[in-house]
Amino acid sequence: MTQFYLIRHGEPDWEINELYQLKGHGRDLVPLTDTGARQVYEAAKDERLQAAEIIVSSPYTRALQTAAILSKELGLDIRIEFDLREWQPDLTFQYDSLKRLTELGNDYDANGGVYPPGETRPWESKEMLKNRVEKVIDQYLGFQKVIITGHGMAFRTLIGEAPETPHASISEYTKTGESSEI
Repeated sequence: MTQFYLIRHGEPDWEINELYQLKGHGRDLVPLTDTGARQVYEAAKDERLQAAEIIVSSPYTRALQTAAILSKELGLDIRIEFDLREWQPDLTFQYDSLKRLTELGNDYDANGGVYPPGETRPWESKEMLKNRVEKVIDQYLGFQKVIITGHGMAFRTLIGEAPETPHASISEYTKTGESSEI
């Protein structure tokens, strides 16, 4: 049995997106705000994290910065997993504005993350997201306690929590099974 501590990244500096008019994955390069970094330093004090063996992180800057702070505070190595990235609002990675991102997110929400019968959408379905994240998690079942730094929607989809996950919050997820090769 493996205990996973899912830690949503600290507060990101979304203003950079608008300042530089970032598009697609460029939008995922934003760092944490000073408040976001403080949130993570505070989370690092949580007793549950003290026995963790490794940190696994999404490749997005906000999650990597969160993992780096935790690594420094807890003395743990970090592994980066591309498939821990956040929900993909556009599977072609071409969306180009906050307005378009909002439209895609609203369509996802209106459909409950499920494509209407006989249709596809540009966004990643709930099932696709959950399968992607579970595939990564399954690789770490050989550990007893694992910290994963990532994103709100990815974590909510995995464990079925409430619609909004606070920044730098810790959710627990336990899974039993055999580890894949890592």
